[in-house]
Amino acid sequence: MNKKELKKQYAGAPPPMGVYQIRNLVNGKIFIESGLNVNGIMNSSNFQLSAGTHFNKALQEDYNKYGQDNFAFEILDYLKPKDDEKTDYREDLKLLEEMWIEKLQPFGDKGYN
Repeated sequence: MNKKELKKQYAGAPPPMGVYQIRNLVNGKIFIESGLNVNGIMNSSNFQLSAGTHFNKALQEDYNKYGQDNFAFEILDYLKPKDDEKTDYREDLKLLEEMWIEKLQPFGDKGYN
C-alpha cells in the first residue's frame, strides 16, 4: 500500500470511541466519562480543568488544590466500530460507561461521579 492510500484510509477512519477516567493521584478518587472521540473529550476535560471551568465542581476543587501533575487521564476501554457506518454509538457508549461505573464505584470517597 502506498502513502496516498494509507492517508486516505487514515482520513476515513473514525476517531477512537471509549471510556476514560481522570484519577487523582493524591487521594485515589476517579471520574469516569465516555465519548465518541475519547481522546478529544479527554483533552477537553483537561483544558476545562486547567481553565477552572470543568462542570464537575468537586473534581475542579481537587484539581485546583492538588495541581495538574497529580491527575492522570487514562483510557479504560475502547468501543470498536461496526461495519455499518450509520450506526449511532451513543447508547453503546453509555452502556459501556455504566459498566465501568458499576465496576469501579466512583462515588463518595472513591470518586467524583
